[in-house]
Amino acid sequence: MGRAFEYRKATKMKRWGNMARVFTKLGKQITIAVRESGPEPDTNPRLRVLITQSKKENMPKENVERAIKKAISKDEADYKEMVYEGYGPNGIAIVVETATDNPTRTVANIRSYFNRHGGSLGTTGSLQFLFDHKCVFRIGIKPEVSIEELELELIDFGVDELVEDEEAIILYGEFSSYSLIQKYLEENGFEIFSAEFERIPNDMKELNEEQKAQVIKLIDKIEEDEDVQNVFHNMIE
Repeated sequence: MGRAFEYRKATKMKRWGNMARVFTKLGKQITIAVRESGPEPDTNPRLRVLITQSKKENMPKENVERAIKKAISKDEADYKEMVYEGYGPNGIAIVVETATDNPTRTVANIRSYFNRHGGSLGTTGSLQFLFDHKCVFRIGIKPEVSIEELELELIDFGVDELVEDEEAIILYGEFSSYSLIQKYLEENGFEIFSAEFERIPNDMKELNEEQKAQVIKLIDKIEEDEDVQNVFHNMIE
């Protein structure tokens, strides 16, 4: 099992543990997907996956429909995907992904969280070298398909790591290979449970318990902000 899987296994996905936050996150992603490529799942691959994912998360159908309507309404403010990078306490690198209708408000909030908890917000791209941007698919297991053969086949489509657990197969691929991988999976009858983008740190940092608590306090505060979609860091938990 490679670095990406070990990081994902160790990372506490607190935001996804709260159902209301899950629905908010998915709703924003659906709105953004519709504005980018239209409201029809048949012609919008990203929307197709998000609708499937919303069902897996038991998101009410009316929430999905509301997010789509919001995207096609001219009266609604547009969401912008903004990424903020900085260092938390004890030199921990933190990347914050947001979806916001007011970037001025969001950057002010994110900066205040860093400042109040012993960190500092950096410039865009300043931490890019510390993280690999990956697409991550979680798909259904097909008993008749050999994992080894599937992995060899998917290498040509940009997948660089494949792991099987009790409930699913997890694929990690290059960020730019998202569409190719999704197309292969759909054409070969794999059920896609979720498809996300993650930032996998290439240099992890170990802290003592007191130092960890300081960083977690900052991360928890950032994750409370409803504009925040994901928080990635390079601390060993």
